[in-house]
Amino acid sequence: MSDTALLTTPLAALHQELGARMVPFAGYSMPVQYPAGLMAEHLHVRAHAGLFDVSHMGQLTLSGPDAAAALESLMPVDVAGLAVGKQRYGLLLNEAGGIIDDLMFFRQQEQRFFVIVNGACKVGDIAHMRERIGARCAIETMPDHGLLALQGPQAATALQRVVPGVQALVFMSGAHFHWQGAELFITRSGYTGEDGFEISVPGNQTEALARALLAEPEVQPIGLGARNSLRLEAGLCLYGNDIDTSTTPPEAALNWAIQKVRRTGGERAGGFPGAEKILAQIADPAQLTRKRVGLVALERVPVREHTELQELDGKPAGTVTSGLLAPTLGKPIALGYLPPALAAVGTKVNAMVRGKAVSMEVAATPFLPPRYHRG
Repeated sequence: MSDTALLTTPLAALHQELGARMVPFAGYSMPVQYPAGLMAEHLHVRAHAGLFDVSHMGQLTLSGPDAAAALESLMPVDVAGLAVGKQRYGLLLNEAGGIIDDLMFFRQQEQRFFVIVNGACKVGDIAHMRERIGARCAIETMPDHGLLALQGPQAATALQRVVPGVQALVFMSGAHFHWQGAELFITRSGYTGEDGFEISVPGNQTEALARALLAEPEVQPIGLGARNSLRLEAGLCLYGNDIDTSTTPPEAALNWAIQKVRRTGGERAGGFPGAEKILAQIADPAQLTRKRVGLVALERVPVREHTELQELDGKPAGTVTSGLLAPTLGKPIALGYLPPALAAVGTKVNAMVRGKAVSMEVAATPFLPPRYHRG
């Protein structure tokens, strides 16, 4: 895609003013880093608070008497049982049980859900939803809204000065707030492993809110580079790298996202695309041929995505899907896929980096203990 064809977010001018290096991402021109650099940005989020522009992501609402059942028919998660005011992680699936996208959904009212999908997938996701459940509920997109994420241990301190009352939210909850005449919808979750907030704001007031947040002493702007390193330390999947349409939730080690009510023997078991295959994989893990694992290199050599993993005798074993030198940990970490027999924590494999075998060990994720605010 040429630069002229790239879309921009409501913060395009602010990114330029702040000296951001812009790159194409999900069809948008997005900031990969600011003058401070990736390492400084990453460490600032871990210690203080960072502001991310995530306005490229898709925001939509589903509403109507059948909205919960309709959305639940597309995903293996408990939608109907989600309380008003609460958020949950979800997975859109294809008929083979592969992951079309991962998303966050929030129950704003009994018959109204707010959904955030990945930027690179949003056009396809919305088309998929309209085709499958468009006759059962109203699906409305929000192209005129920006989306900001404020993440870090001091995020609540900074945000409550600008938007009083947000400190009452806990992990995976949210509410409507008002700021200078704008209606904000704020959730508290976080893609970094830190306490964090996601703020949906009318597009024409996104820049003003971003400037207000950046004026707080704890807050610095953060680009895509540090966003990636932070989420990898948190052990979270990046769609398109670690999960895709060829990956089932059990292969991706995402069984935790499938509540008991949707599993075999549950009150609303199955009824989602690929259910037979996925429920069989949960019931009998021996059916899996690969599983997503965390990996830590035993020497200081970064191991990047697409790197081949081998058994110690040189037999091909799998692939790294995300990897880098973790700024907080000071050592190379990665996510990748290995056969179940090699997936136990402590198992050693080799990563082939430019023809050289780099020793890696399967590690538990997240690589850092999360610091979500659970109240």
